Amino acid sequence: MKFRPCIDIHNGSVKQIVGGSLKDAGDSALENFISEQDAAFYARLYRERGISGGHIILLNPVSSPYYEETKRQALSALKAYPKGLQAGGGITPENAAAFLEAGASHVIVTSYVFSGGQIQYDRLRALVKEVGKEHLVLDLSVRNRDGRYYIVTDRWQKYTSVELTAQAFDELSEYCDEFLVHAVDVEGKSGGIEKPVAKILGDWGKIPITYAGGVHSFADLDRLKELGKGRVDVTIGSALDLFGGRMAFEEVISYMDKA
Repeated sequence: MKFRPCIDIHNGSVKQIVGGSLKDAGDSALENFISEQDAAFYARLYRERGISGGHIILLNPVSSPYYEETKRQALSALKAYPKGLQAGGGITPENAAAFLEAGASHVIVTSYVFSGGQIQYDRLRALVKEVGKEHLVLDLSVRNRDGRYYIVTDRWQKYTSVELTAQAFDELSEYCDEFLVHAVDVEGKSGGIEKPVAKILGDWGKIPITYAGGVHSFADLDRLKELGKGRVDVTIGSALDLFGGRMAFEEVISYMDKA
């Protein structure tokens, strides 16, 4: 299990939000933390500590009046840590290469591939053709519906018909280098991990997977390590002291060194 850092950018600022609260209308969200530092500050910190493979997420849609400032923040972070971070949010074949050229190691995609509630394999193949499987991360962010976990898109607002299963992982892993899975129902709430999701990830575990959502204690990390069988990486947002939480960044790094 490795620690994967994050930089979430909304309305031009580095923030931590309650994931399920994000709305396109008015670019609104319930905010846990708004940083006084810019995205490049965090990128330099992660670079200095040698922590790679984290993700930058642009939380505004391209249509938002805030998108250009959010994008500017993302590009400044990529410049500060070339090839050390991944970038996601509104990625398409038309703009994916630009983020890679700006310094992203990978691009992260959800909504473009899972359009209309289904996996759009023509779009997925177009992305692979444009950037290569080795530069593509699929974000399989999920929400619970009737006891099952379904992939959600459009800043976690729309359900798809695609359930998080071993079969889905098997099919989609043919097209990507890694998976990023946000457990949206607990994202930003610092109330504990979504245990069934962690177990699904650990039971599969054939390529790198990063879990995000609800981590608020070292006991959560212990549980994730157990359920994930040591092969699921983790990102920590609102609970980290860098973002106003109680889990000390340095202690997390020490924990991971011993994991």
